[in-house]
Amino acid sequence: MRLLLIADTHVPLRARDLPAAVWDEVASADVVLHAGDWVAPELVDELTARSARLVGCWGNNDGPAVRSRLPERAEVTLAGVRFTVVHETGAAAGREARMARLYPDRDVLVFGHSHIPWDTTTQTGLRLLNPGSPTDRRRQPFCTYLTAAVHDGQLTGVDLHRIDK
Repeated sequence: MRLLLIADTHVPLRARDLPAAVWDEVASADVVLHAGDWVAPELVDELTARSARLVGCWGNNDGPAVRSRLPERAEVTLAGVRFTVVHETGAAAGREARMARLYPDRDVLVFGHSHIPWDTTTQTGLRLLNPGSPTDRRRQPFCTYLTAAVHDGQLTGVDLHRIDK
């Protein structure tokens, strides 16, 4: 099962649309995981229509129109791997220990908010993944997103992709 992980798209405030490379990944993904800050419900509609399956949550920049349609935290099990998708996880310092305590029964936590790509594994085995942002790099050198795969209870092939503008 092929996954696309995105967050902090901020469409249409930071970009008019998602980059073509991201739409190409949407077309080939079995599941798209979006960790919040959509900004407008039109992107929720378009990703819903163009994705085989969409799992997402709202972020701090999402107003009532988006929040009424998405949870603050989304949980899904894909091919035996237990995912949680949230927007904010707090400060980077102590993040692994904090998230391991908050999500002891999860395998992967996908999060956003910082626009900073992140890939670590806690002492308890929880994998923390932040795809960065495909539209707003902030202080990062590139806009980014993640792809991954799940098969027989294993997360594999986690790859960070940069978008050259």
